[in-house]
Amino acid sequence: MFNKLKQIKDIRQKAKNIQSTLAGERVEGSAGWGKVKITLDGNQKVVSINFDPEIVGDKAKLEGLTKEAFNDAMDKLQKMLASKMKDLGGMDLAQEMQEMMKK
Repeated sequence: MFNKLKQIKDIRQKAKNIQSTLAGERVEGSAGWGKVKITLDGNQKVVSINFDPEIVGDKAKLEGLTKEAFNDAMDKLQKMLASKMKDLGGMDLAQEMQEMMKK
């Protein structure tokens, strides 16, 4: 039983380390030839949004480009996360959890 508790604690620590590392990562999505830019961190939080003053007056265009920029950023983030998780051993962590649950 104490062995399982230690395993859980180790897995929890690995997960925290991965989350901390990913928090420092950044991806930028853009739309409208760079007129709308959205930056996300590795934990899928919006860090910044930038609008070119030229489009601020056009509400419909601004909304559409914001959606497009966000989706662009999410696509880039998913690719970056897959790569980072592989590098950081995140896939190993998931496998460790599955093996521990089987016991």
